[in-house]
Amino acid sequence: MVKNTPFTHKHLALGAKMAPFAGYNMPISYTGINDEHAAVRNNAGVFDVSHMGEFIIKGDNALELIQRVTTNDASKLTNGKAQYSCLTNNEGGIVDDLLVYCVEENKVYMLVVNASNIDKDWNWISSHNTNHAEMHNISDKTCLLAIQGPNACKILQTLTNIDILNLKYYTFVKGNFAGVDNVLISATGYTGSGGVEIYFEDNANAANIIWDAIFEAGKAQGIKPIGLGARDTLRLEMGFCLYGNDIDDTTSPLEAGLAWITKFNKPISFTAKPIIEAQKAAGITRKLVSFEMIDRGIPRHDYVIKDAAGAVIGKVTSGTQAPSLGKAVGMGYVAIAHAAIDSEIYIDIRNTLIKAKVVKAPFA
Repeated sequence: MVKNTPFTHKHLALGAKMAPFAGYNMPISYTGINDEHAAVRNNAGVFDVSHMGEFIIKGDNALELIQRVTTNDASKLTNGKAQYSCLTNNEGGIVDDLLVYCVEENKVYMLVVNASNIDKDWNWISSHNTNHAEMHNISDKTCLLAIQGPNACKILQTLTNIDILNLKYYTFVKGNFAGVDNVLISATGYTGSGGVEIYFEDNANAANIIWDAIFEAGKAQGIKPIGLGARDTLRLEMGFCLYGNDIDDTTSPLEAGLAWITKFNKPISFTAKPIIEAQKAAGITRKLVSFEMIDRGIPRHDYVIKDAAGAVIGKVTSGTQAPSLGKAVGMGYVAIAHAAIDSEIYIDIRNTLIKAKVVKAPFA
């Protein structure tokens, strides 16, 4: 059965185009993807991302468990800080990418995982919880709104005494927001346009109170609700990975360009560390690259990538006509010999080779 979020009635009242996504009835767009994309890049927009999963890991062995299942070094986290990380499987593939929040150093952490992987991630982490850290899946009772864009924090500052305007990237605070207590405000997001994400429990009608307060506070500024369609184009312009497209159980962090969150020297080894270390020593044979189209054509997921002679060298994982850039861009895995910046590659679009060029993300 498809689930609703606490904001589904708001989306329907606003005339959103709805569709099932990761088991939830989610808004894809309201006024159109390009319009919503521009609103976030230039002003402010509100995403309902309450479908995401949240786990609390707590107790004396909480950090030890997180260290064993994630690639980044969570021991570096202090109270009020977050980090991007990933879970690796026994073969060195990516179970999921996630955020790790340090609520209380060495004692209490929140993991934020992808909606489509909630059960898989819970089972994976639980299977490694041999030292009995306390685990709570709070996904179903947690609301999550992402308010993104250059004017987002300015609008939200009117709703709280917390200093949102000076919240540093990948840090968070908890406090009263729009009259609701115990709201976690995090300087994170998936758009590259600034803003925050806010987590809270939907009790005492908190979802309605916070949603209405945000739109009332942003009315004069023209804040808009934003669907998952624009969320995808915004993240792609930044070169951010989407689980299930750009990373999955068969891709390693090194292949995906995530060596920066893969810490081999941390105090406790993560799952499949020897496999990924061996891969690093031997050298990867393929790599996730960002590319922009030179010839006219839009790359799509699973399109074949070829070299000038027509030999298959890889596959597109994400692609779109980028609203902010006026050109088509994409991401995909290619053989390492074709992964260097400025390499010419060809996307097979309906049996025609369309020229593209490997570029550095984010796209400009």
